[in-house]
Amino acid sequence: METRPEGNGARLKIGIFDSGLGGLALAKAIQDRLPDYDYLYLGDTKRVPYGNRSQETIHEYVSEALDFLFARDCQLIILACNTASAEALRKSQQEYLPKHFPNRRVLGVIIPTVESALDDGEGRAIGVLATQSTIDSQAFTREVHRSSPPTQVIGIAAPLLVPIVENDGFKYASPIISDYIAPLINAAVGSILLGCTHYCLLKNQIRDLTSIRVISQDEVVPDKLADYLFRHPEIDAKLSKNGGREYYLTDFTPAYERFVSRLTGENLSFQKVVL
Repeated sequence: METRPEGNGARLKIGIFDSGLGGLALAKAIQDRLPDYDYLYLGDTKRVPYGNRSQETIHEYVSEALDFLFARDCQLIILACNTASAEALRKSQQEYLPKHFPNRRVLGVIIPTVESALDDGEGRAIGVLATQSTIDSQAFTREVHRSSPPTQVIGIAAPLLVPIVENDGFKYASPIISDYIAPLINAAVGSILLGCTHYCLLKNQIRDLTSIRVISQDEVVPDKLADYLFRHPEIDAKLSKNGGREYYLTDFTPAYERFVSRLTGENLSFQKVVL
């Protein structure tokens, strides 16, 4: 791929990428917090989930998504997918961007989530509730230890929660959640990080089951993005602010349409694309 020319005066968008539809919860939270900006969402629903793929394949898929989003005038892209953030963010920043789009930016969701957990300064253990692939990646543990090496991180894989959310099974969730978080409660962790975008829809049920602080990415990432743009006015100045919204998926079914309605409370219009 050749490098696209920069500096043509175009006003650019914020891109949000997820391997599926869960990132729409985060996209909505970001749009509610920063409504003036123009956004483009891409969900790779044809190849979801990414969790059972190799790191090489995940990076390949993420690179294809970045190609798509940058080609449609995104200046800044948020990897809403925790698996993509865990497995491909650093390589995207260190290899893909310098080669193809040196003046664009890619951000993930794991670092801001960890920062929020460490902000309280209590030094207590941190619990992470996530998919099996994200737990296996040790991405949250690595980020915690970069800033606070002594802090213990206890990761719990919660593979049943995504199907519960996608199939409107919330009434069945509480006993399953209780089982997942029991080791975290017993360990007296200071906070529980929800390391999957789908889990945003379960945050209140989780909070009903524990007094431990629950950190949900839809409540953390929008403020972190606003702070990032404040600290980088040179990037903010390039972004268009017309309140535009575009949504693209690599596959779409009636089941997806129902899930999107539950996830966002809105009837969104999607375009189907090939990466």
